[in-house]
Amino acid sequence: MASIPILKEREKHIYRKGAEPFNLTCGHHSLAGVVSQRACVFCGSRVVLYPIADALHLIHGPVGCAAYTWDIRGALSSGPELHRLSFTTDLREKDVIFGGEKKLHRALVELIDTYQPRAAFVYSTCIVGIIGDDVAAVCRQVSREKAIPVLPVHSEGFKGTKKDGYKAACEALFKLVGQGPVDQISPWSINILGEFNIGGEAWIIKSYYEKMGVEVVATMTGDGRVDAIRRSHGAALNVVQCSGAMTTLADMMQARYGTPYIRVSYFGLEDTSKALYDVAAHFKDNPAIMARTQALVRGEISAIFPELQKIKAAVQGKRAAIYVGGAFKAFSLIKALRYLGMDVVLVGSQTGNDADYETLRDMCDDGTIILDDANPLELSKYIIEKRADLFIGGVKERPIAYKMGIGFCDHNHERKTPLAGYEGMLNFAREVYRSVNSPVWRFAPARAAAGKGASPC
Repeated sequence: MASIPILKEREKHIYRKGAEPFNLTCGHHSLAGVVSQRACVFCGSRVVLYPIADALHLIHGPVGCAAYTWDIRGALSSGPELHRLSFTTDLREKDVIFGGEKKLHRALVELIDTYQPRAAFVYSTCIVGIIGDDVAAVCRQVSREKAIPVLPVHSEGFKGTKKDGYKAACEALFKLVGQGPVDQISPWSINILGEFNIGGEAWIIKSYYEKMGVEVVATMTGDGRVDAIRRSHGAALNVVQCSGAMTTLADMMQARYGTPYIRVSYFGLEDTSKALYDVAAHFKDNPAIMARTQALVRGEISAIFPELQKIKAAVQGKRAAIYVGGAFKAFSLIKALRYLGMDVVLVGSQTGNDADYETLRDMCDDGTIILDDANPLELSKYIIEKRADLFIGGVKERPIAYKMGIGFCDHNHERKTPLAGYEGMLNFAREVYRSVNSPVWRFAPARAAAGKGASPC
């Protein structure tokens, strides 16, 4: 694969299992000029907070930042949809010179008067960090004037990586926690953290817990409500789905309110079942919860098992590449693909840490490529080398897959189809089947060349 070189500075971010000692570098800022697939700090904060449906979300910065993150998640709401409107102070050259605090104040007052939100989040962008606007002071002033929480989100894009945006979002959320009443909350209650209701996934997961006899106090943040978040400290357990995004909030709630937490995943049969069983096991003082959980799992798997077996027969032996935001999602995807009889030949993430990559190393077969903070050239190189049949990623990875002439499965936050839970596993299997077996790929130049024995490079 010499025709697609790897930059020397990137070599330690790539690991081929079995070929060398494990020493993968991660957690660094992206290398300048490589066109990282990562998003910025601001985007990281937006993807966490955006689904809170009855809050105002105002971006203090240029209009481009608001356009970039408008409707960024396929996050559905069962009621208000204020979150789907993208507001910005639209800072211009004059504001950069003289400051944008007055403009921010006017925008907040006008928007709060117009939409009557339960709270407001104000996102700082790169330019705000450079010119030094005191966003927190403006938020405090407007909060006093309008008697609602107005929360600054310190998410200047240049401050770090997408993970720093997650942290900024959690710090803003934590200011709401503990502000509401906790009476009438069941002793068998949970908060779901890191579930964003993409395609209605939070509704599917909540329905499982309701059938188990467990109350869901707040979902943070899918189909989220400000008042539910304010009383979330009354729940008995935090269940963290997206560990990279929301573990910071879980740690903060544990430190202040003593709320324990567990990490789970709702992707695939194995991890969904384990998530439900782990919650039931936590409430061991109520054995009826475990009994209901066992019946639920049996029923859900029995309903989809026959079709999954047919799909497995059609995709067995196909090769898949995975590149996602958080490594925890990659763990579940590897298990789900193996359940379907597929081989994972490449796996990577934008925000994985040392422990995540050690887990991936242990899960993967010899020869599998593991990537941290990859770029399009690296992904293309190893997709070709490993002759992948399917690429699972997000909106930025889709063009890479199609240019390579292989199927693509959208497993990121822009999609509209639920892929979580048992219903989601069936949707995922169907999408994999349709993608890898589509007849269109035989017309792709790379596939045609490979079929004749030539190198697709």
